[in-house]
Amino acid sequence: MSHRDDDSQPSSAPTPESHGGSGGSPRSPSPRRAPSEGPSQQTQSPVDIDRVQGAVEAILLAADEPLDRATLAKAFDEERVESEHIDRVLERLRLTYSGEGRGIHLVEVAGGFQLRTNPAFHTEIRQLVEAKPVELSRAALETLAIIAYRQPLTRADIEEIRGVNSSGVLRTLQECELVEVVGRLDDIGRPHVYGTTDRFLSFFGFDDLTDLPTLSESEHAELEDLYDRELDSFDDAFGDEDQPEDHAADEETSS
Repeated sequence: MSHRDDDSQPSSAPTPESHGGSGGSPRSPSPRRAPSEGPSQQTQSPVDIDRVQGAVEAILLAADEPLDRATLAKAFDEERVESEHIDRVLERLRLTYSGEGRGIHLVEVAGGFQLRTNPAFHTEIRQLVEAKPVELSRAALETLAIIAYRQPLTRADIEEIRGVNSSGVLRTLQECELVEVVGRLDDIGRPHVYGTTDRFLSFFGFDDLTDLPTLSESEHAELEDLYDRELDSFDDAFGDEDQPEDHAADEETSS
């Protein structure tokens, strides 16, 4: 009987099967899974558009001047409200307050939005609400129209068009916050340059100056004809009074 020496036998290398493998290259250790996040960390809660609409409605009602989109969005800095949400609620409010039978309308004026009473009910409003209207004279309206269509321009430019002193009218328009100084002309004396204000846009219901009404060709021709007729009537009324003076001057020159 042969003697078997265990120490003399070479030891076999460990196989993947001995460790539960299935052969091939050794497996790399599986990556560790990150701990699961809670619901608040996985997704952000959606914006409550109904609440945003209610807040915007309240802000517009409390404001005494038109508010633009950027200003409205500032009220929701901590609620992830973006410009698209503001646009959405403004459109919803516009539809809510639309219609001739609604007492309040959402209007876009002076680059912003404002809740205003329906002009159709101005008679009923005046029965109970006393408001001091802004009364502008014909001279003030004329000057305001010149500034609105020709701005920016100086007082000298206005007086050249009107033909009369306009300092008092300009002061009145500034007190009504319809006109303001927008700069100085780079000329001798550096005169003030005037332009309209945001209140001017809001007062007349304009979104911007491009909403100013324009004259058609026929209306422009009629206005020129009216101007020519007024000049003719002025010459007829005062032209004869100047003739005696001219004749008297001619007689003195000839003598």
